[in-house]
Amino acid sequence: MLVKTYSSAVFGIDAATVTIEVNVSQGVRFFLVGLPDIAVKESQQRIESALRAVGLRWPGKQVVINMAPADVRKEGSSFDLPLAIGIMAANEKIIRRELPSFVMLGELSLDGTLKPVKGILPVALNARKEGFTGLIVPSSNAMEAAVVGGIKVYGMDHLADVIDFFNGMRQFDPVEADIEELFRTTANKYDVDFKDVKGQETVKRALEVAAAGGHNIIMIGSPGSGKTMLARRLPSIVPPLSIAEALETTKIHSVAGKLGNNTSLMTRRPFRSPHHTISDIALVGGGSNPQPGEISLANNGVLFLDELPEFKRTVLEVMRQPLEDRTITISRARFTVDYPASFMMVAAMNPCPCGFYNHPYKECVCSPGVVLKYLNRISGPLLDRIDIHIEVVPVDVDSLTEINASESSDVIRQRVVKARKIQSERFNDLEKIHCNAQMTSTMIHDFCILGRESASILKNAMDLLGLSARAYDRILKVSRTIADLEQSANIEPEHISEAIGYRNLDREGWAG
Repeated sequence: MLVKTYSSAVFGIDAATVTIEVNVSQGVRFFLVGLPDIAVKESQQRIESALRAVGLRWPGKQVVINMAPADVRKEGSSFDLPLAIGIMAANEKIIRRELPSFVMLGELSLDGTLKPVKGILPVALNARKEGFTGLIVPSSNAMEAAVVGGIKVYGMDHLADVIDFFNGMRQFDPVEADIEELFRTTANKYDVDFKDVKGQETVKRALEVAAAGGHNIIMIGSPGSGKTMLARRLPSIVPPLSIAEALETTKIHSVAGKLGNNTSLMTRRPFRSPHHTISDIALVGGGSNPQPGEISLANNGVLFLDELPEFKRTVLEVMRQPLEDRTITISRARFTVDYPASFMMVAAMNPCPCGFYNHPYKECVCSPGVVLKYLNRISGPLLDRIDIHIEVVPVDVDSLTEINASESSDVIRQRVVKARKIQSERFNDLEKIHCNAQMTSTMIHDFCILGRESASILKNAMDLLGLSARAYDRILKVSRTIADLEQSANIEPEHISEAIGYRNLDREGWAG
């Protein structure tokens, strides 16, 4: 008897339907075709043991299984459940006619328990798109799939539950997720807050500008000046995720297996802080079976690179293209995968090997040549792609003991949201452009028009600092963001002056 069941395979952050054709006929052999990998081939032993645990037996006949499309490699253990159900249906142990209307995924334990799998959210989105009426997944993955809507999601704990469901022996209620309630209760709930930061008003202002325009920022300062503390609070002032951004972010983390069990949707912007020993592939993604890297896991959030000069130069250089294009393309001989990489890069570094160059009261023991060599570990092209360079000066004792609380993240976020609203209206007709940092050269020409005085200030700064054409564009983008924060339609001289002040590392003689 020939039976078809349906599952799904994930490629990049998208899914494609896999048709599992099972034919049970006279004979004693077993064939599994359709480019299965080792994990899929080993499913026979798991399925046989799981069936025995629920009082059923492997068919004493020839079993031929084809996984279509047959020219696409099938990977992972998520096909255990649809394979087992297909075998039982072909052996006439499952009789329900609704079987072709469901997509199924799940790894089987030897006792028949369903284990969670990766990539459920893109599978649910694809199943709804393909017109399936239901999705059967392990209970731990049910909430993740339920956020999609428009498709019935059933969370099952055991193979016996799925068999009883299709045979009509038990009734199961579909899992539902209230996205609005989820956003209301979890969005903007952070463990850190800017009100805990004493002093550092200049740096907090720079971070506010960065958050308002989506700009990359680098902080230079001695050890203990608060660089990491400030960076970790940046997500708390960035506007909340939209539903579309939350779905995209959740898809990436689901594919990478970084989404916790019983987690339905990521409602807070991700904050990724990889160690400086990270490899190129771990940062940008890849491998024989390409997985998202840290830059994609930070999509719609913040990527924090602490001790930037300590990263391998090759690791930093591979970021140059994603910083511009906001996507990373991973190419292999048989296929190409695109992962989103629209993130804010926040970097922190010491000014020199000893860490005390330009310190107000501690003496630096590094020679000028050593300081310059240390800074040169970061290439000019990479620095050009960072919009804001800000020096972090250690906080004095009086500021640390100050009783008055600083501005909270909620207050700063309100100003940032107002600035982002202006940008959303400005770029309403432009696809994939949501903030000032994403503007192209043509858009800069259209939206960053300078008056005579502002243009004169920028020209003098270009001549004095020897800035590149890319740095020129960065200054215009930042000045546009500062004007948006001030609710100003025009870029005034004070806006362009502040933006120029955020190019500390471009100053001649900064490193002696």
